[in-house]
Amino acid sequence: MDVYKTHGAFSWSELMTTDPAAAAQFYGKLFGWTVKDMGPQMQHYQVVNVGESGVGGIMGLPEGAPPEAWPQWGCYVTVDDVEATLAKCAELGGATLVPPMDVPGVGRMAVLRDPQGAMLSVIAYSM
Repeated sequence: MDVYKTHGAFSWSELMTTDPAAAAQFYGKLFGWTVKDMGPQMQHYQVVNVGESGVGGIMGLPEGAPPEAWPQWGCYVTVDDVEATLAKCAELGGATLVPPMDVPGVGRMAVLRDPQGAMLSVIAYSM
């Protein structure tokens, strides 16, 4: 199974934190991960690699995050169509927290909330 092409597959994990560099160092030592900084054009997003495979990312908490926001891991589920998934989510009692957006060179993503309040990112990869 290709997790980047299979609707419903968990495909990416991402840490939003107050100190991405310190987190990259900690997890690198803990798990043997290598981390590649994507540079200023990508707001220094750091791709986490296990061997040669990118498996996740580390980023700073977004500007304007509420004061109660804290560092946390999140995950992405691959979907065939982001907008259709958000429409189905709303039908089922969920909501859109972050509207669809394009991530250059990666795909289209959004963040939803289920009826119980849990957040989940969805993504349709362009690769």
